[in-house]
Amino acid sequence: MSQTILTFQLQKEKESTIAEICKRLGIRLKAIPTKDYAQKLGYLAGIKGFPQEKVTFSGIPFPAEMLVFSGMNSDQVDMFLKQYKETGLPVIGLKAIVTPYNIFWTAEMLFGELMKEHQSLRQH
Repeated sequence: MSQTILTFQLQKEKESTIAEICKRLGIRLKAIPTKDYAQKLGYLAGIKGFPQEKVTFSGIPFPAEMLVFSGMNSDQVDMFLKQYKETGLPVIGLKAIVTPYNIFWTAEMLFGELMKEHQSLRQH
């Protein structure tokens, strides 16, 4: 499985900086268009056995940026995040790793779950 980072709603400056980091680290970068937010993470990450669903997302674009890591172990994710942090760009608050548990979720479901976690952390 190839190492991939899926991006959602990134600002142009962050997108180009992340593209440079990914190129250095040999990671595939895939910006996900809003119309694909109803697709399963497995399909978006290009994982075998996940066909494209016949659905188009018709909601509003996510109100926050999100990164999803696929096919990467924790050391690889840490290396990417370390290099991103060194750029001095603002932190991307919503991040997840594709797991056997969430691989069947849509991007929209994952975003909702991360927003709930993010809100509860900010309240504590």
